[in-house]
Amino acid sequence: MNDFRNGVSRRTLLQAGAGLAGAVVLPGGMAMPAWGANEPAMGTWPAGSQGDTVNIGAAVPRTGAYAVQGEDELKGMQLAVEHINDGNPLIKKIAPKVTKGVLGKKVNLVVADSGAKPNDAVQAQQRFINDNKIVLMTGSTSSAVAVALNKFAQREHILYVTGISGSNDTTGKDCVRYGFRQNFYGETAANAIGPVLVKAYGKGKKAAFMTPDYTYGHTVTKSVNDYLTKNGGWTMVTNQVSPLGTSDFSQYLTNIANSGAEVIINVNWGRDAVLSVQQAKQFGLTPKMKMVIPYQIPFLAKEVGAALTEGVYAATDFWWTLEDKYPLAKMFVEAFDKKFGYKPEWGANNSYMSFAIWARMVSEAGTFYPPTVIKQYEKGETFPSTVGDVHFRAEDHQLVRPVIIVKGKAPKDMKNKEDYWEVVEVVPGAPLMQKPDAFGCKLGDYT
Repeated sequence: MNDFRNGVSRRTLLQAGAGLAGAVVLPGGMAMPAWGANEPAMGTWPAGSQGDTVNIGAAVPRTGAYAVQGEDELKGMQLAVEHINDGNPLIKKIAPKVTKGVLGKKVNLVVADSGAKPNDAVQAQQRFINDNKIVLMTGSTSSAVAVALNKFAQREHILYVTGISGSNDTTGKDCVRYGFRQNFYGETAANAIGPVLVKAYGKGKKAAFMTPDYTYGHTVTKSVNDYLTKNGGWTMVTNQVSPLGTSDFSQYLTNIANSGAEVIINVNWGRDAVLSVQQAKQFGLTPKMKMVIPYQIPFLAKEVGAALTEGVYAATDFWWTLEDKYPLAKMFVEAFDKKFGYKPEWGANNSYMSFAIWARMVSEAGTFYPPTVIKQYEKGETFPSTVGDVHFRAEDHQLVRPVIIVKGKAPKDMKNKEDYWEVVEVVPGAPLMQKPDAFGCKLGDYT
């Protein structure tokens, strides 16, 4: 293999500088981009895309507080890889140039357990780089992992798409040129659910926040509190901050019981959210106090039971009954249910869409060369998704997409065993988003 880092031809430099789209005509008349083989080596380029298979590295939590959500996320990835390799009609709606595989190459997924720990996730991805020459990284379910992998992706010059990450920082102060996020986040969640809460519960309410002690929790709490304070005259009477992986919330719930709060805004996620919701009921705080989940977790209603989520407002990325509104959502829900035997939660939808979008960008770019793929994302072209037409912002690599507001159904109103949430509103994304530089995003270099 030639190492182009130390010897780039004058012709290649001139072509790159002029942005020429030259092509070499192969036997049979098929055109191949001339720059496909002449770009300088970087990251795993070109080694990672030279064979008949390209690898994606996923470090997902399969143990720990976020394990259930990690498994759902992984299933979405597995379905996406299957659809990409088969040229499934759903993938072709999103990425019309995909036939079977991406640029004629089969996609393979390699997986490790991150345990939602940043160090473990980074070490897993480093192994995938060394052993599998991965061309894409994914798999966060903790935003602490997402931020760590953002920095790692930039350093290694390998594209990274978040699995799940709700922190403002991921496409804010910790954004990178090599990182992309398609799911909603704290600021958009706050601006979507805030008006609903003020309308439902009125102004001047006293709120108790429950916050996991890391970047996701702190940024979501800040965004929701800022909205409710400014627009509803609400007051945060206490903010109970707990470590990730807390099992006993009694001290925090006791403090809330003594705070005079009327509403509990529970920002906990994964197993922490399940336990805190259950224990709030056991302590007799709910339903006397209203419970709000501004960043809903996959499987929450299933794990705690519909009786505990009845009447609870939540913001989410996707809910399966959107199949009644969006044709691509219907195709996704049916395919997922057929393969895995349950209606997909939003983690699965998010990871499926992240892979489908990546396949679109690579196939449109005509190359796996990272800077060219990044620039394809940055064109900001509108394309279809399972929640309607969407596009990326070039300035911070955040997808402009709607946020879904749901309300928990009473058990007697459920039409089937998975009919936990009523979709209250699909809130358009653009008005929910801060200005691209408001949270300190500076993307960094392409090379």
